[in-house]
Amino acid sequence: MNKFYYELIIQPESYYELFLDLAVSLVDEAIEELDGTIIIRSEDDLVDIEAGMIAFANELTRAFNSEISCKTTLEKKENIDWIKAYQDSVKAIEVGDFYIHPSWAEPNDTKKNILIDPALTFGSGHHETTSTCLESISKYVQKGDSVIDVGCGSGILGIASAKLEAVVDICDTDIIAVEDAVKNFEVNGVSCDNFWEGSCKDTIKTYDVVIANIVADVLIMINKDLKKVTKNNGIIILSGIMDKYKDKVLNKFQDCELIEEIQKNEWVTLIVKYGSK
Repeated sequence: MNKFYYELIIQPESYYELFLDLAVSLVDEAIEELDGTIIIRSEDDLVDIEAGMIAFANELTRAFNSEISCKTTLEKKENIDWIKAYQDSVKAIEVGDFYIHPSWAEPNDTKKNILIDPALTFGSGHHETTSTCLESISKYVQKGDSVIDVGCGSGILGIASAKLEAVVDICDTDIIAVEDAVKNFEVNGVSCDNFWEGSCKDTIKTYDVVIANIVADVLIMINKDLKKVTKNNGIIILSGIMDKYKDKVLNKFQDCELIEEIQKNEWVTLIVKYGSK
C-alpha cells in the first residue's frame, strides 16, 4: 500500500451523465457518486483525468454554445491503514482483578487476563455497566461459587467469574450471543458448566451469585425468576440500569438487602443479597 493516494472530486453543473460516462471510460478504479458529485480515488496521480474533465467541459461549451461549468478538486491524501487505525482505537483496560484486552494487545502478567475482541455481541469491558459488573465480580465472587450470567452477551462476566474459579452457567435469549460466548470461554482457557438459549427460568438450579447485566425494564420483568435461582443469602448483581430507573428496579427487590451501589456516569449497578430480609 502506497503512503499516499489521490482524490479527484468532479462537480458538473449540468450534463452529469456525460461527465460520469467519461469518468468511467477513463479510469479502472471504482467511482463513487454522491449527490451529483463524482469522486475518483487512485494511488496514481489523477492530474491527467482532471485535465480531461476540464477539456471536456470546454468542448461541451463550444458544442452547445453555452457555458458548461464543471468544478474539479484534486487532493493528495495520506493512505491510512484503516484496520490498524481501528485496532489502535480499541484499548486494553484494567477493571478490578481483570485485564481485558483484544487479541492484538499483549496480556498483563499481574492481572487475570480476559481476551475479548469487539463484536456484535455486547460486552468488551469498556461500557460502564460491564466495568462495574467486573468490579462487583472481583469483590463478591469466591472460589467454588456457583454463578449464572443471565443475558451473557460476549460471555465476559461469566469468563471473569470462571477466572476466579467459580462454576459458571450462562444463558442468553440470542443464540448467536451464546455461541460467541462459548467460543470466548474456550479462547480464554476456561469453561462454562452449562449454557443455553433462553433465560434463567429454564434452569432448576440455584446459585451463589446471579449476574444480570441487561436493561432496567427486563430486570423488572424477570425479577421473580432472578430471585428464584438465587440461593438463600446469595448475591444478585443487577446492571444495565440508567440512574433514572434505579428506584423502579429497587422497588422489585424490596425483599433483598441492598449492600452496594456503583454508579458511573448515568449507569448504575446494584448488588443485593437475597433472603436477608
